[in-house]
Amino acid sequence: MAIFLLSLFGSASIGVYSLATEKIAVIPSQAPETKAGKIGSWLNVKLARTTIGGSVIVGALACANSNGMILPHYVRQEELETLKAEISDTNITILETKRTAFGNMVLSNDHGAIVDPRLKRKTLEKISDTLNVEVVTGEIAGLPYVGSLALATNKGVLAHPLIKEEEKQLLKEVLKVPVDVTSINCGIPYVATGLIGNSSNVVAGFLTSGPEMFIIGQGLDVVK
Repeated sequence: MAIFLLSLFGSASIGVYSLATEKIAVIPSQAPETKAGKIGSWLNVKLARTTIGGSVIVGALACANSNGMILPHYVRQEELETLKAEISDTNITILETKRTAFGNMVLSNDHGAIVDPRLKRKTLEKISDTLNVEVVTGEIAGLPYVGSLALATNKGVLAHPLIKEEEKQLLKEVLKVPVDVTSINCGIPYVATGLIGNSSNVVAGFLTSGPEMFIIGQGLDVVK
């Protein structure tokens, strides 16, 4: 197990452009084949090369765990077909909502999900049914866009350094893993913008410092 460093489109914000679960990594089709291949190999997952609604910011627009994936209403048919081909055994739900950056609004692993409290109850129910986990509303550091403020795997959660104690306890209870805090890419507190991973390994933005890598390794149990 290890932590790998990478850039996408010349940016250290790799979590904005990609997402990963225990089964799959979704990488924009415009990203270099070599880098996409590295992510698939490092995380030991299948690759889906696609945009979402023609956009490369797939990590911000979609959320997923091993059970399912949530997509915005403007996903294109060919993009949907690409995803279905790689995760045929996984639920895919398209949500007709005004808020569409589900990667920023949902923090999930295979045990539970914390979601933006501004989402409606009906939307929460659909997310729960798709991801097949308990869904609870919550904030991190007093902010609602929990999906960008933390990364959750089946081994741990790394969250914004200013997370409140009651928020931390909620994450522990719902996601059922330890919670630690860190920044990414030399001080960025929006952890998920520069970090993707699963139980196998983690890929971080290339600007991530040595001390940040140490905390990431400890928090997600990827360094033995």
